[in-house]
Amino acid sequence: MEILRLVRYKNLLIVAATMVLVRYFIMQPILHGFSFELQLGVLSFVMLVLATVLITAAGYVINDYFDTRTDLVNRPQTVVVGKSVSRRLAIAMHMGMSVLGIALGLIVAIKVGRPIFSLLFVLAAGVLWFYSTTYKRQLIIGNLVVALLTGLVPLIPLIFEYPLFDVYWDMIALFNINLNRMVYWVGGYALFAFLLTLVREIIKDIEDFEGDTVYGRNTLPVHFGIQASKIIASSLLMTTLIVLIFLFARYMQFLPSGKFDYYTFIYFVLFILIPIFALFVMLLLAHSKTDYHKSSRMCKLIMLFGLLYTLIFRWLIL
Repeated sequence: MEILRLVRYKNLLIVAATMVLVRYFIMQPILHGFSFELQLGVLSFVMLVLATVLITAAGYVINDYFDTRTDLVNRPQTVVVGKSVSRRLAIAMHMGMSVLGIALGLIVAIKVGRPIFSLLFVLAAGVLWFYSTTYKRQLIIGNLVVALLTGLVPLIPLIFEYPLFDVYWDMIALFNINLNRMVYWVGGYALFAFLLTLVREIIKDIEDFEGDTVYGRNTLPVHFGIQASKIIASSLLMTTLIVLIFLFARYMQFLPSGKFDYYTFIYFVLFILIPIFALFVMLLLAHSKTDYHKSSRMCKLIMLFGLLYTLIFRWLIL
């Protein structure tokens, strides 16, 4: 059970679910509308998901390995490395999962005829190592790294599927088929994940202000102060809201003239817009460590609501 806590198994389930939902609840119904089918085999896709999950898990392990001292100050109840899991076992787990994840990624990349795609997993593993040792101690760099890697997760199914559309290029050219709608939706999810993860990382840094100050980390709250960091995070939330409104307006342009998607609009207002505004207020009023922890969890809940919209999207398309 302690090992499951160490690799953040709940977060890993979300990573896997994100890839599955993007593939089968966004990409597949859009392709089906053009009488196309997904070309990447189920086994290859499972290997792709496992590669992503393993690299992510390895990142969590190495982060905890290097973060033990600050975690003993910020959240001592969550410390696993050095207690129930030895530091030697943690390093072995990190290396084993990283190597296996890269290997699986290479196999899938070869299968789709793009071996160079395997560099995504090599770079991700390397960036996560340097994040734990260096980047997270640098102003904003660590936050951006985590947000970018999170935003990459929804894109991976699209990146590895796209080269296999070669079988459809004749039909695409003949009937002037535009696949930009699929890129638009997947890209929208990637941007949504990036922005909200960036907000959550800043909130977590505010929550960890005490330990980060003791060990000299140059986070936003340590460098600019808690109040300024709250303003930055709140501004990013409003930016996220503006971006989502713009994306919704663009989506309406894809619909036939005179049509309006009330289902998406109602879901957007109830489960995205109102929760983001509630988080905005929670963040501005937050003062204690508990308040910031609640804000962080609210941010995660909004991301989950965004992901669950894929269920409605598939129903609407099909």
